[in-house]
Amino acid sequence: MASEVRQVGILPADDQGNGWLAPLPPRAPRPLLTGEQKADWLVIGAGFAGLAAARRLAENRPRERVVLLEAQRVGDGASGRNSGFVLDLPLGPGFSGFDPAAARDHITLSRAAIDHLDEQVRRHAIACDWSRKGRWYAARSPRVVEEDLVPYQREMAAIGEELRWAEADELKRRLGTAFFSRALFQPGGALMNPAALTRGLADSLPANVTLHETSPVTSLAWDNGLLATTPGGSARAPRLVLAVNGFAREFGFYPRNLVLTAISASVTRPLTAAERAALAAEEDWGVLPARGLAGTTLRYTRDFRLVHRNRITFNATFRQTPAEMARIERVHRDGFQRRFPQLAAVPFTHTWTGHVALARNQAPGFGQIAPGVFAAVCQNGPGVTNGTISGLLAADLATGQDNPLIALLQRRGTPSKVPPRPFYDLGVKARWLKEMWRGRSER
Repeated sequence: MASEVRQVGILPADDQGNGWLAPLPPRAPRPLLTGEQKADWLVIGAGFAGLAAARRLAENRPRERVVLLEAQRVGDGASGRNSGFVLDLPLGPGFSGFDPAAARDHITLSRAAIDHLDEQVRRHAIACDWSRKGRWYAARSPRVVEEDLVPYQREMAAIGEELRWAEADELKRRLGTAFFSRALFQPGGALMNPAALTRGLADSLPANVTLHETSPVTSLAWDNGLLATTPGGSARAPRLVLAVNGFAREFGFYPRNLVLTAISASVTRPLTAAERAALAAEEDWGVLPARGLAGTTLRYTRDFRLVHRNRITFNATFRQTPAEMARIERVHRDGFQRRFPQLAAVPFTHTWTGHVALARNQAPGFGQIAPGVFAAVCQNGPGVTNGTISGLLAADLATGQDNPLIALLQRRGTPSKVPPRPFYDLGVKARWLKEMWRGRSER
């Protein structure tokens, strides 16, 4: 691959509405890359995968220099835009194809990621509202309970994971909404502010990691090693970990393997004391939908804000128009008022979109994918744990560490190909419309 150059076609350009950043104290981003720099390792992407990879590379090779390049401000990309769930169980209700062995592998990998993040939060005193309170899988329709929650509870019990049933009266008391008829409670995982966590992870990197923010890579060349060029400079190293999730396609990797999606959320201002009394809920909870593609994810944060997330769409451009964002906010407003009629006058302060890469077979983009290039991409939804563990293990693989978890991640395979466009676009949209119709009661 000598002297090959790959131009990056689409750069990140997220909206400015990320509500997780709003309550955080000001932070000066790390300087953009300028001039010509040399390093022992490059990492592209400072989301959960890239931050984990850079940290582990620095720990495995403490005398070597790691340069970490991030296109935006840390915390404002996809990793800082999710719903703040750190998940340990595989997928969730509403997905088919349960495989007990694969589920156990997934849980082992996810809990290793959670242990890593928990250690970083405690060691570096990262203020991100980290909470080990578990979460709810909730449904409104009795049909969805029978078709999605009951099989999921049975599958998890078969591999030793006990989920507790909760009925409508308990859910009303704990969550402050009468919308749901039944739910499963799972005590594992964690809740947090994802923008605060990514910022904290970035600001506590080892001394031999140099982070450059607002430094998008515009081309990648194989020329006496690997050369990453940005608008302000360049960085050269013999080896690279690519941790850009769906943007791997723009670097020429997995060009027909990724299903690119957009997931949007809105958040209220902090509730007043009177509004909290009207909600009459426990503090700091999270609800995931029983029917994933069609349902709504909810969070009640420690600073008394309600997050409402739904509207999953196929999006291969990494862009949302202002008109689409306005329509998304209207959809969120309607769903919010149906769940919390006692708070109908509480406004949203922010609406935002995050971009997610999926594989049809739920496999990760992991391993060595080109001379000197190791991938930690395609996180398939639960990006906090999937991204973290893939970044850690990509670094271990690249540095020759004997980590048995590498084999578990490799057993998940590689992303399968999708049909050529426009057939691929039409097929994805048709399937999602069908799922939305089947789950219309949960919206």
